[in-house]
Amino acid sequence: MTMSKFNISVPEGLSIEDLHLTRDPVTGATEFNWAPLEAICRESGLDIALFRDMPEDNVAGLLMTWYRAHRDAGGAHDPVFEQLIAEAEAEDTFGEHRIQRGSHKPQ
Repeated sequence: MTMSKFNISVPEGLSIEDLHLTRDPVTGATEFNWAPLEAICRESGLDIALFRDMPEDNVAGLLMTWYRAHRDAGGAHDPVFEQLIAEAEAEDTFGEHRIQRGSHKPQ
């Protein structure tokens, strides 16, 4: 799968589920497996440091772009991604200071 907007390619056989994205229901912190992002960077000729060592907006943008491409291709819904997207949209609408993070339910 190619995410042409950013000229990023996802290696054949790699899926969004390989991230094993989870979210702490109390703190809202997300965790995921970095190996799929490392594979994407190798495939795309990018330095993983662009995502690992830079502002978190870089990796968040990559993850969200990949998830949207996954969904556009008919991929399964992921509740953690959907919650993060809903929060980002609410922040854009109402401001970050007015949004409570997380559902306080296990993800």
